[in-house]
Amino acid sequence: MSRYASDVLTPGWQRSHIKKSKPVELSLGLVVEEAVTGYCGAVTRWENGIVVLEDRHGKKRSFPVGPGFLIDGQPVALTIPARKRPETARYTASGSLAGPADAPKVAQASRIYVEGKHDAELIEKVWGDDLRHIGVVVEPLGGIDNLEEIVAVFEPSPTRRLGVLVDHLLTGTKEQRIAEKVERGPWGADVLITGHEYVDIWQAVSPSALGISAWPVVPKGVEWKKGICQGLGWDYRMPADIAQGWRRILSRVKTWNDLDRAFVVEVEKLIDFVQEAADLAEE
Repeated sequence: MSRYASDVLTPGWQRSHIKKSKPVELSLGLVVEEAVTGYCGAVTRWENGIVVLEDRHGKKRSFPVGPGFLIDGQPVALTIPARKRPETARYTASGSLAGPADAPKVAQASRIYVEGKHDAELIEKVWGDDLRHIGVVVEPLGGIDNLEEIVAVFEPSPTRRLGVLVDHLLTGTKEQRIAEKVERGPWGADVLITGHEYVDIWQAVSPSALGISAWPVVPKGVEWKKGICQGLGWDYRMPADIAQGWRRILSRVKTWNDLDRAFVVEVEKLIDFVQEAADLAEE
């Protein structure tokens, strides 16, 4: 057997005994020794490929960044930390600047009431982060025919405000007459009733979000949601078909930009109204 494990003339044998330097990322306060001079110090800064070390006497010296340093007697190659990408501001779906994540809040006394489940789901998708931030809950009513009684049970006050979003709130409509009666009543100062002109909340979604130029026109005598689904070429005969139609519409809403601007303004009014009461309650 040969007394040599391998060919002694293999390229690289001259440096085979030398330990490889371990890469170490620079950080302020890191203590290293420059191998050639024996100078030992803590890292105070680095720039343009140069690292500045400060010894225990306060004397500073500069060295090229790279190999040629020791940490605890082991060879290291100093490296520049990767530059962190600046954090970009995050916005909520409503366009508000998102703050740091808050601990869960106890719900405020103030509320926002909407007519139905679909209204509540749409507001949650776009304004949910904002409402959780201020601790205000949105609740569906199932209609506003008994709004006077609902308001009386709620008993609004300056620190317990009630905002109500109404469908089809147009001059001369039943909805407008109900709203005006509540606003003239004993709780009127602490209730804000606003709404939109659409037959249903579905129309608050911009047609462009669905890839259409306009909402289908529903003939008189045809149930509106069924007519919309039929006009869009979707199944419409069963209640499950209508529910699926709404899920399709809601899925296309990502931010407030996917909604009609007039509708966005009215929702923002309600949020501002109830938030004032929440702020007053915290004082």
